[in-house]
Amino acid sequence: MLIYIALGGVFISMIGLFYRVIKGPSIADRVIALDSIGISLISIVGLVSVLLRTSDYLEVILLIGILAFIGTVAFSKFIEKGEIIERDRNK
Repeated sequence: MLIYIALGGVFISMIGLFYRVIKGPSIADRVIALDSIGISLISIVGLVSVLLRTSDYLEVILLIGILAFIGTVAFSKFIEKGEIIERDRNK
């Protein structure tokens, strides 16, 4: 029963995060909301894994975590420098 309540709480929080992604006052707020959506997806997969009593979804959790981290780093670098991959043409 507690797992269903936790899933409902995560879904409700994701609605707020999607609102922040769409209406965020700044790009940084949107990036943080996207990172939080990734964390919420990880928690949903973890809760479903506990609900089904299986460890088959651990790789999915790891993959979502890696993709969320790479996405956050790429967006942050784009906000800071205006480009994701730096090209050094002097070498």
